[in-house]
Amino acid sequence: MSVAALWWAVIFSGLYHGVNPGMGWPLAVSAALMERRGWALPRALGLLALGHCLAMLAILLPFSMMIVLVNWEVEIRIGAGLLVMAMGGYLLINRRHPRILARVHPARLALWSFLAAMAHGAGLMLVPIYLGICAIAPDDTGHLAASALMRADIGIAFQVAALHTAAMTLAGGAIAVFVYFWLGLKFLSRTWFNLDTVWALSLVCVGLFGVLSAYTGH
Repeated sequence: MSVAALWWAVIFSGLYHGVNPGMGWPLAVSAALMERRGWALPRALGLLALGHCLAMLAILLPFSMMIVLVNWEVEIRIGAGLLVMAMGGYLLINRRHPRILARVHPARLALWSFLAAMAHGAGLMLVPIYLGICAIAPDDTGHLAASALMRADIGIAFQVAALHTAAMTLAGGAIAVFVYFWLGLKFLSRTWFNLDTVWALSLVCVGLFGVLSAYTGH
C-alpha cells in the first residue's frame, strides 16, 4: 500500500463527502437563494468548509499527539479501524438523524457543518487512512525521537484535513453552483437522493481496510 495511494484516498473521500448532500451543500444553495446575492454562495461554502475542516482536525489531532503511537502503532491502527466499522454499523441500525442538527440555526453554517461531520463519522473515516500515512517504518523507530515524530504527525494531520476539505468543497461547490444558477430548489425537492446507507457501508469498508492494512503491515 503506497503512501501516494493513501493520499489519493484522502482526496477521493473528500470528493465523496462533497457530493453527499448530508454534508451541507444544499444549505449553501438555500442560503444564497434566500439572500438573492451571488456572493452568498461562496461565503456559505466557505463556512461549511471551515466547520468540516475543524471536525477533521478534532478527530485527527488526538491521534497525532499519541506518544504511544511509536510503540503501539499496529494496535492503534487496528483499534481505529474497528471503531470506524462500529460507527458504520451503528448508522446502519440507527437511521435517525441527530436532533441537535435540527436545533442549530441555519445561519450558523460552520457550527452545523462541524456537528454534522462529527455526528456522521466523517472524521473517523479519515483515521485509518491518516494512520497509514503516518506509519512508522521498523528501522526508523530506533533513531527518531518521539517528539520529532509527533511534530511530523501533527503536520500531516493538518495536511490531510486541508486536502480533504478542499476536495469536499470542490465537489460540493460544483453541485451547489449548478443547482443555484440553473436548477433551483425545486429540483432538490423532486430529486433528493439519500446516501445514508451508502455512507454507513463506506465507513464499514474503510474501517475494514484500516484493520487489514495494519494487520498485513502496510
